[in-house]
Amino acid sequence: MSTITIVGAGMMGSAMSVPARANGHTVRLVGTPLDREIIEHAKATGNHLTLKRRLPDGISYYQIEEVDEALTGADLLICGVSSFGLDWFIQNIIPKIPESLPVLSVTKGMMNTGAGGLISYPEVFEASTEKKISFNAIGGPCTSYELADRDMTAVTFCGRDISTLRRIKSLFETDFYHISLSTDVRGVECAVAMKNAYALGVCLAIGLSYRREGREFEHYNSQAALFGQAVHEMSKLIELCGGRPDNIMLGAGDLYVTVFGGRTRKIGILLGSGMSFDEAMKKLAGITLESVVIAGRTATAVRELIAAGRVTEADFPLLLHVDAIIRKGEPVNIPWRDFERETII
Repeated sequence: MSTITIVGAGMMGSAMSVPARANGHTVRLVGTPLDREIIEHAKATGNHLTLKRRLPDGISYYQIEEVDEALTGADLLICGVSSFGLDWFIQNIIPKIPESLPVLSVTKGMMNTGAGGLISYPEVFEASTEKKISFNAIGGPCTSYELADRDMTAVTFCGRDISTLRRIKSLFETDFYHISLSTDVRGVECAVAMKNAYALGVCLAIGLSYRREGREFEHYNSQAALFGQAVHEMSKLIELCGGRPDNIMLGAGDLYVTVFGGRTRKIGILLGSGMSFDEAMKKLAGITLESVVIAGRTATAVRELIAAGRVTEADFPLLLHVDAIIRKGEPVNIPWRDFERETII
């Protein structure tokens, strides 16, 4: 059996303990400075405060001051921080990681490089250190609470080296957690990161339905139309990032689960219901909204590409409308006619 250390006791990092413990591995869960209450509560009760699930028996819990002890003798390190903890992880944890210890990140996101470029977080990690650490990541449709419930889940682990990926896969694959492998790091990670921006766009239709009906009643034609437009635009973005086009399968799957639950759904509904962006952000104060960050970064890259003449505004009407809502405070006014197209073969 192996020893797996998880740094970051948020919902997804903690949920990764479920397949790990199902396979009999030793799990050490380390809280960041923001996770103190989560760690103390889990130590005392075995339950996770925000995941609202009982964690598997046999986990050892550590506060951040004990991270060196938790890393000693580990066979794998899971980066379980949110994208807002990226810099903290780079500054405080990567210097402690020996080159022999591979990293598997659950953190989804992209960074701008200028001139329309977007890179994945594993690439950001690689650029932050001179160490030759193997940085790998997880992509694909998976919510933390359903992984903790052992619902059938299919994900993709990505990294530079296929043999390392195969070894990591062997630690986690179970009869409920199914893992594909890919060395297309940027393609996988950008596909599953950008879905946050587009899920916000799809969820606008839910809020618009609530507003029109005067109650919480959903219509699905409008959601499906926005979902299709989102997949259309995401396909183009994956190609522009330099990823393989078949990664759209991961982006579309992750888009689906994000639309049906979570924080991005909440802000999309509030905006569609008629709240301004500022009002919605005040109402959701204290909630991590990675969708807003990703929408901004993706739209920035697209605007740079437009300026360079590589794409046009007509290529990304949904993304640019979401960006206008966030950046300029514009009201929701879905550009439905801009989604229409002619296909002649």
